[in-house]
Amino acid sequence: MMQLFMKELFKYFKADKIVKWSTLIALTLVFLEIVYILFSYFSLPPFLPIFNQLPWGEERLGARLEIFFPVVITISFFIFNFFLLNQLYEKMPLASRMLSITTLLITILSFIFTLQTLHLIL
Repeated sequence: MMQLFMKELFKYFKADKIVKWSTLIALTLVFLEIVYILFSYFSLPPFLPIFNQLPWGEERLGARLEIFFPVVITISFFIFNFFLLNQLYEKMPLASRMLSITTLLITILSFIFTLQTLHLIL
């Protein structure tokens, strides 16, 4: 039963190049983001300027653990969009492709945000 579910889940992933490559690139970027954060985590100060859209002062600072927020948000978007993409692909392949590219763009922006934040500190 579980094998059938997994086979059905990845059927469209293998068939469409746009979905396949955008998903693989997004997964790679999320993995690299996690590795980079873990590699530099212990050299980070206790507070980081994560919330730059807030007014000047302590409101802009977040604890060191909050550097994982963009990764968690990106992974949750990725999982939700992946299941939605598989549900929509049979009826609307163009919408599924657009959803996979949107997921890739969210992942790229999260990766850039994390790199800039860490390079600001380190």
